[in-house]
Amino acid sequence: MFRGSDITQDLKFYVTNAMADTCNECGVCKKECGFLMTYGNPGSIAENYKADPGRWLGISFECSLCGLCTSVCPKELDPAAWFLDLRKEAVKKGLINFSKHKTLLNYEKKGNSKKYSLYSLPENCDTVFFPGCTLAGTRPANTLNTFEYLKKQVENTGIVLDCCTKVSHDLGRQDYFNEMFFEMKSFLIKHKIKTIIVACPNCHKIFNTYGKEFKVETVYDIISRFGFDDTRKISGQITIHDPCPMRFEKSIQDSVRSVLRKKGLEIVDTPHQKSKTFCCGEGGSVACVSPGFAQTWKRKRVNEASPHKIVSYCAGCVNLLSKSSDAFHVLDLVFDPEKTMAGKAKISKPPFTYLNRLKLKRKLKRKPAKTTRERTYTAFEKKRRNGVVLKLIFAGLIIAAIAWTRAAGALAYLDPGKLSGLIHESGNLGSVIYMLVYALAPALFLPGLPITIAGGILFGPVWGIVYSITGATTGAGIAFLISRYISSDFIESKLTGPKWIKLQDNVKKHGWKAVALTRLIPLFPFNLLNYAFGLTKIKFSHYIIATFICMLPACIAFIVFSSSLLDLVQGKLSKEFIIGLVLIVMVSLIPVIYNKIMKKGKNGI
Repeated sequence: MFRGSDITQDLKFYVTNAMADTCNECGVCKKECGFLMTYGNPGSIAENYKADPGRWLGISFECSLCGLCTSVCPKELDPAAWFLDLRKEAVKKGLINFSKHKTLLNYEKKGNSKKYSLYSLPENCDTVFFPGCTLAGTRPANTLNTFEYLKKQVENTGIVLDCCTKVSHDLGRQDYFNEMFFEMKSFLIKHKIKTIIVACPNCHKIFNTYGKEFKVETVYDIISRFGFDDTRKISGQITIHDPCPMRFEKSIQDSVRSVLRKKGLEIVDTPHQKSKTFCCGEGGSVACVSPGFAQTWKRKRVNEASPHKIVSYCAGCVNLLSKSSDAFHVLDLVFDPEKTMAGKAKISKPPFTYLNRLKLKRKLKRKPAKTTRERTYTAFEKKRRNGVVLKLIFAGLIIAAIAWTRAAGALAYLDPGKLSGLIHESGNLGSVIYMLVYALAPALFLPGLPITIAGGILFGPVWGIVYSITGATTGAGIAFLISRYISSDFIESKLTGPKWIKLQDNVKKHGWKAVALTRLIPLFPFNLLNYAFGLTKIKFSHYIIATFICMLPACIAFIVFSSSLLDLVQGKLSKEFIIGLVLIVMVSLIPVIYNKIMKKGKNGI
């Protein structure tokens, strides 16, 4: 169901053909799944997709992505992963508007918001507890009890209240998911977190798949290993509902069963458990578009477990199943066993779950911590609004102009010699042509220094500065807009590594100051830097003003210096030459001075 990277070839010619050719239509998966019983086996769906892709991309949102088909397939196919890829394709092509998922996406957004999030890391913290959204809202007391328990077992454990954004992941909103999860992961890595302890199976799946830098454990592993604070035992028979994300996690399944047996409970096995577990009905956000399929899954689970109580280790599964059966969370039995078995455990329902999360956050904020933060980062989403549409049109015209420039062979005139000839031949329009040429250079990844030097020679120290800084700033703005509104995916694929992570982090914390510093202290090549800032959240106005001001010192230095070159050729040593040379040396020393300051104080950006 999960993959580390997106498909790089067209679905129609690669994965789809493999699904159609390999599936032998045995029907093993079909008899287990209402979705497949309605639409056919994976092989026939793949053939139908090739004939009518638009229709079947939409139908993929009715699959719960539970992975039961993957588990039972004798050909070892992974239909769940394929249906997720179809969802990504549908989102990429703009075929889904998510109006039916609005409530769910707002729930996810709240989890990532400043109001509900909290990162609390004590001194020497390398392990954090990540309880997830639903547990914190429905069981705030047991969330806090779990955290206090973990702190006794693992020294200097911190806590993170945030959302793993699995909702967006499973809806195929891969760009949004990548951006939100990457930002969270970057923060944790930066603060030397090595271990994530989760309570939510969905969070486990996300961190285990996309957070390879961390060791990921569950609270159930820890409790199984270290035992209970509360040694009270209870009796009774229960069945276990293994959540879909834990389908193939045998060690975690065993840990949960160990915890329950140590509490004195007898576990009654059912035909659909562990790798063959049913979906509870909540998987893949199916209820938003096909509530009938969701209800079918829930009935299957409840009927198979009857007449026994159901215990699960997913708060979402328990919430849904408890509407039709006696369903409890493992942590309810760990911290409040008697009341739980009697059906009297305190479990909150919306809208009180939101209030509980705020109360829990307030309590945790009172606890001492070396590092805290409330998340303010929001992934940039392209929305169809008039202002954005106008910017897109504007950026599109810029792209067309650049393409025409290349086709017409006008790039040859970026050579300083030919540029000088063109300017002289153009008369009064020479300054306009110079600025246009300079404005195009950054977008085309062409060096600006030769054009700057030409400006000093052609227009002198005063007007050379005016025309050069105008052209350079305009070009920086053009590249920024292209990156933000047209070629963001391509540009982002070229920006990887620690410097790019550092740039994102600096912009988020310091805004325009990050632009100012990177204009003076080169982190990236100048032209790449223009595109890089387009992928950050900085306002265009802040970017362009800081760019203008902080490019000015170097512009002045090189223009003043180059304006003296004709005199130098004739054997004259002018004051402009001396002043320009001194200014170039001063500008060149800025990075050296900055590095010395950073080594001493380490308080800079």
